[in-house]
Amino acid sequence: MKWKLGKARTTKINRAATRPRHDLEHYCRNLNGWPRSWMGLEKDLPPGEQLIALFHPFLEYLAASDLAPRTIQKHIDNVWLLGGEFIRDLNYDPSLRKKPVDVVLRRMIESDGGPLLYHGGEDEQRSFDSTCRKLRRFLNQTAR
Repeated sequence: MKWKLGKARTTKINRAATRPRHDLEHYCRNLNGWPRSWMGLEKDLPPGEQLIALFHPFLEYLAASDLAPRTIQKHIDNVWLLGGEFIRDLNYDPSLRKKPVDVVLRRMIESDGGPLLYHGGEDEQRSFDSTCRKLRRFLNQTAR
């Protein structure tokens, strides 16, 4: 029996077009409530709100990216964790409250990742560090 040699078929399905696009509200339904969730004391609210202002462009960037929705959600969850770690550091070192929030944040997220998580294993820390490096690159690019 003879086999026909033919051209390889290419699919006509545009996978990029079939992937659902979600806005930021889909991934973080209560973004404005984050500062209150981080809060230990009432004086934690203003720096928490300033953090949201710093995080918002990055979160929008993530939501609009071509990353898988599950990956986007993981990064957003890690940003929420970073906010909690930030507020915890403010409470452990009151001198940080005198410095601008963006300066303290940039010191927290270095080129090798973020601060050590108080609760979490090795996998969580690796994921958290990845998000912190991504945020650092984003902040450095938008600062230009």
